[in-house]
Amino acid sequence: MTTTLATDSRAQTATPVLPTADAHLALRPLPTGDARITGGFWALRQERNGRDAIRGGYALLETAGNFRNLRIAAGLEEGDATGPIFMDSDIAKWLEAVAWEYGRAPSDDLLELQREVTALYARAQADDGYLDSVQQIRGKGERYTDLKWSHELYCAGHLYQAAVAQHRATGDTGLLDVAIRNADHLVRTFGDGAAPDGTPRTADVDGHPVVEMGLVELYRETGNRDYLDLAHWFVDARGHGIIERAGGEPTYFSDRVPARRATTVEGHAVRAVYLAAGAVDVAIETGDTELLTASERQFADMMATKAFITGGLGARWDWEAFGDPYELPTDRGYAETCAAIGGIQWAWRLLLATGKPVYADAIERLLYNAFLAGVSLGGTEYFYVNPLQQRDHAHQDENRSPAHGRRGWFDCACCPPNIMRTFASLDGYLATATDGGLQLHQYATADLGPVSVETGYPHDGRVVVTVTADGPLALGLRIPSWSDTTTVTGPDGVQSAAPGSLHVIDRDWTVGDTVELVFDTTPHRYVADARIDAARGQVAIERGPLVYAVEQADQQGFTVDDLTVDAGAPITEERQDDLLDGVVTLRVPGRAPAEHAQAAWPYRRLDGPGGADRAVDATSVDDVAGAPDPATSLQDVTATAVPYYAWANRGAAPMRVWLPLAR
Repeated sequence: MTTTLATDSRAQTATPVLPTADAHLALRPLPTGDARITGGFWALRQERNGRDAIRGGYALLETAGNFRNLRIAAGLEEGDATGPIFMDSDIAKWLEAVAWEYGRAPSDDLLELQREVTALYARAQADDGYLDSVQQIRGKGERYTDLKWSHELYCAGHLYQAAVAQHRATGDTGLLDVAIRNADHLVRTFGDGAAPDGTPRTADVDGHPVVEMGLVELYRETGNRDYLDLAHWFVDARGHGIIERAGGEPTYFSDRVPARRATTVEGHAVRAVYLAAGAVDVAIETGDTELLTASERQFADMMATKAFITGGLGARWDWEAFGDPYELPTDRGYAETCAAIGGIQWAWRLLLATGKPVYADAIERLLYNAFLAGVSLGGTEYFYVNPLQQRDHAHQDENRSPAHGRRGWFDCACCPPNIMRTFASLDGYLATATDGGLQLHQYATADLGPVSVETGYPHDGRVVVTVTADGPLALGLRIPSWSDTTTVTGPDGVQSAAPGSLHVIDRDWTVGDTVELVFDTTPHRYVADARIDAARGQVAIERGPLVYAVEQADQQGFTVDDLTVDAGAPITEERQDDLLDGVVTLRVPGRAPAEHAQAAWPYRRLDGPGGADRAVDATSVDDVAGAPDPATSLQDVTATAVPYYAWANRGAAPMRVWLPLAR
């Protein structure tokens, strides 16, 4: 195998999604290397991710047995396979992170890690291109015998994404060669009819989507249309009973309704959003407007009925699944970190396809709240699930529950390397381009081709964009839907911009011209749709793009579980640079019991003895929801709220996002 070696001059920052010239798009990603985060909020997290998490990930994968499985499959060691069937996917996501990190901050040690593990992949690959180390060891020659659970194509999809990242960021072709051989094997094996050699293909789909995204990106990198056609077949094959006939429950596997007819997402949350993102990739490259329209419909319904206020996705611990519409429990919500990442990937593809700012707004919510909460400020400890409430005596699950705090790894370790690759590729999600135009969607201190950006976002609502190239440019600036009033000050004076829009300034620019955006970051209380039972009679607080939480570590004289807050009292802000890497805390007036006695029975009548002294209309449920026992003595308190993403960095303790209203 011939491998092209990278040089530092070839290193490129991330473009994880790079549609072809013929793709059907409203917006295009910036070319690989044109976007680079240079400072501020996200740069700190990228630095820690690259320095500690990605480099430390090599040892964690070794300890967990992932690399050993590849060595056994390659004939370099003997023994039984270790870990879940999808162990190779964790390596692939980590390799993708290594590639993007090298593009962001070139280093010889990253190249050495990349090439070592790539060579191991190549040694383990079968002569016909098949590659799945655990199945190669445990299956004793059998393949694809239980595809609904085996994750063989899931591992392949992540391999393709890693190979493309490696090629784009470093120029190395070693993993791309492995991916192409494997993809050619899939083209010969799956779909309708017969392969070119006359061998019948298998009409089957993987129980865990992601191969669809991987195949489309491999098509974009190689130009081989077979990969796109197979991805299209995999998307359209779902919903026709393939998995059900194999003994699988169709809802769980996103296989109950065809993708182009579905009206919502259902089943396993990560599976659902990965499939949806792959469907948009297919629609972009084929011009399949029916498939794109269906995906927009599903995304809108998901955000309207099945997303937590953080953007978190997946209501149920059982099967890691979406629940019914408005089934969004606070303390037992699942909101898997991988689902947030998949939601970002889906929204990004919809943004490219349609140009609608609503998808950039969704990415922002998911990034700052659903995704970022899944990793510690230090960057090396992780949450698998992200509920919106932690009780004083929370349910504990040794592998996943926040009751233990974040963990350095998991037996099912899908989330940590997924977080690593998202941080390392974040540069590619900031902006897009059109002929003669540049659109800024996520605000970070960065160099973005013809402009640079300076900002203290998300804690500071001021953003300064400086032009770095002379000439005409239609500069588009996303105005977040949460900013009630936004001023835009540029060479042509001061303008106001509407929330939830793309504000465009189209003119001839001179190097050094600036545009200053000032967003309204006033804190606001939010109430939930009345059908979200778990949040009824409560409020959540947001400031700018950040959802806030009240965490026990910041409170004095009362417990978070007992807190109720005032509906209209002023919320005050305080910048604290020495707290949690520097945050704006919020001071929220409320009430809490001076002492909390345990009753013999935790229920009481509204009328008659024990309730008659309360002037309550018993027909008004909202008037009594969460009301304290009249015998309980309340005291005025002021609660301190911090950004939700930063909770549990001082130990796992009681926390809540939704705060009961004081009566």
